[in-house]
Amino acid sequence: MGRIGVDIYPLQVGVSLREVETFGKYLGGSPSNVAVAAARLGRSAGVITRTGADPFGEFLHDALRSYGVDDSHVTAVEGLPTPVTFCEIRPPEDFPLYFYREPKAPDLEIEPGSLDLDAVKGARLFWATVTGLCQEPSRAAHFHAWQARDRREHTVLDLDYRPMFWESAEAASEQVRRALQHVTVAVGNLDEVEVAVGVREPYQAAKALLDAGVGLAVVKQGSAGVLGMTKDKTVELPPVPVEVVNGLGAGDAFGGALCHGLLSGWPLARMLRFAGAAGAIVAGRLACAPAMPTVQEVEGVLGDA
Repeated sequence: MGRIGVDIYPLQVGVSLREVETFGKYLGGSPSNVAVAAARLGRSAGVITRTGADPFGEFLHDALRSYGVDDSHVTAVEGLPTPVTFCEIRPPEDFPLYFYREPKAPDLEIEPGSLDLDAVKGARLFWATVTGLCQEPSRAAHFHAWQARDRREHTVLDLDYRPMFWESAEAASEQVRRALQHVTVAVGNLDEVEVAVGVREPYQAAKALLDAGVGLAVVKQGSAGVLGMTKDKTVELPPVPVEVVNGLGAGDAFGGALCHGLLSGWPLARMLRFAGAAGAIVAGRLACAPAMPTVQEVEGVLGDA
């Protein structure tokens, strides 16, 4: 549930948008990409979101269907354009994003009364992001969905903090702390966990997330790997080596693979290793949604590691 848009990625690598001449057009938006990633791994996935009533919105419906993601809960908002996002690709770690979501993104117009609560409650896994909490009515819709799930197993919050969507980090922190009371899994990078719980050190941040009420905390540490913690177990794994082409989709691939591991009931170490390999595969490819790997591709990387 949450953000969707069109990613416009340059087909020239290592140069400024000022100099780029050709672009590719792709499905974008973190939770939508996570749904695609889960579908590529064989899961039944759908997304709750909204687009503009325009050709880009129609493109997003086409793209979701092409990846096997249910778009029946994707509706249009008259008068608001479908968002587009440009990026520059300067590997290995510099991928600036330029969001065009004005005057307001349609995905922030998800309303509590429009939710199919039977679908929300019945889903074996429900994934939402912090971005969906930055404005109303989306914020109220997210809390309405979480209340309906009543902390059902595999209610996941992607900490996905984007400062350009918030008036301040303090405002985001307030909403995240509310949200953590309703979810069972939290996943984020070092910047995001610091906003969530005020702590950046990975072990202390994971512990603070558990203290806030989640059952599983996952802290992504970039080139330092990933840390996963439950009340009974802590696992820390190094990253899977990869020559980075575009790091922007890696977190969404990790998220989709994490969903697959949770639903498979895997041990924490296996789940994180699989998710890390999925993220590495996408980091080595240009696009996000079209780059999401299959189970066979991930297992192939793990077999070679």
